[in-house]
Amino acid sequence: MRNINISRLSVTPRSSSSIEIVERKGIGHPDTMCDALAEELSRSLCVFYLENFDTVLHHNVDKALLWGGISEPAFNGGKIIAPMEIFLAGRATCEFNNVKVPLDELVVTSCTNWINNNFHALDAERDVKIHSLIRPGSPDLVELYLRQEQTSTALANDTSCGVGYAPLSELEHLTLKIEEYLNSAEIKKIHPYIGEDIKVMGISKDNEIELTIACAFVDRYITDTNDYLRKKEKLETLIEKEVHKTINKTLTIIINAADNPETESLYLTVTGTSAESGDDGEVGRGNRVNGLITPYRPMNMEAAAGKNPVTHVGKLYNIVAQKISEALVTEINEISDAYCYLLSQIGHPINEPKIIDLKIKLHDGASIENVNLQIEDIVYYNLSTIYKIRQELITGTLQIY
Repeated sequence: MRNINISRLSVTPRSSSSIEIVERKGIGHPDTMCDALAEELSRSLCVFYLENFDTVLHHNVDKALLWGGISEPAFNGGKIIAPMEIFLAGRATCEFNNVKVPLDELVVTSCTNWINNNFHALDAERDVKIHSLIRPGSPDLVELYLRQEQTSTALANDTSCGVGYAPLSELEHLTLKIEEYLNSAEIKKIHPYIGEDIKVMGISKDNEIELTIACAFVDRYITDTNDYLRKKEKLETLIEKEVHKTINKTLTIIINAADNPETESLYLTVTGTSAESGDDGEVGRGNRVNGLITPYRPMNMEAAAGKNPVTHVGKLYNIVAQKISEALVTEINEISDAYCYLLSQIGHPINEPKIIDLKIKLHDGASIENVNLQIEDIVYYNLSTIYKIRQELITGTLQIY
């Protein structure tokens, strides 16, 4: 393979200045919900196809919209006036070998199960209305997809670029960790007033870190304004303790910055998510495949969630680029940072990108020439085993939002 380019990373890996900004939209954010539900539907389709046809058939269900509902939150518990509505759209194989695929049933079941498994105050049957808008794929893309049956090689169904980088910065680790911590089952059991809609915006400047956190409070666990403020202080203490387990820097924590206690304008929700009234959501507007939004790093606009895990390079190349970057940093001592860019060409084998562009930062004294062969081995190995990503996605062991 002659299409690999290796060069030195010429900018400071974290950023080109002393400031870094990192964002994570938590599991209950409307955009993340759309990503998760699209991905769950893809997984459900894969399982059905494998169980009934012994192969994963063509599908791309990466278009989802969450239309927020209407609610009346109140101390000690409010009510839902109109449910949020979720529209899952895309293309899928609806019938194969004279067997019909129960698309509408798979849409409703996968959505309902995911919501009920990931929210503690949101009832999918009561608070959500689900719409199935799946149609068959275009004949040319279906034919391209099925061509792998003859060639035994998955062919890229798009010309698309995937990017990845490693390692995560201190702030990136922290931003991801705090949201996962606050949305853990343990925290929800002890502090049920914390909803799942948690957005963390991390800012690092010199030796200072600021975390601005939007956290939906569940109204049934809040008795009045004073109780809300006490629990907000408790939440701040939880975050501070978690941060200082690993980081010893000047820390500022801002929670629900728009609150106005004097007018009782507080971030209260009935269900733990702004999707009940205050916000809408869409696939691809949130976290990248590493779970973060990182404007100081290489990113692209691909919506990975819901795309098929066999041939869709818009999904697979972002994942494998991340895996290559991580492997370069962890397996080659001379490399401190790595950026990976992969470009596919529609109709060509997915394990043979049109372009492989690597940008490497080396420790002092190291040279690219001495590690070239190791780099190429890692790249080619990850591309040769790209098919393994399919199983990780189908089983849900690999999360991409």
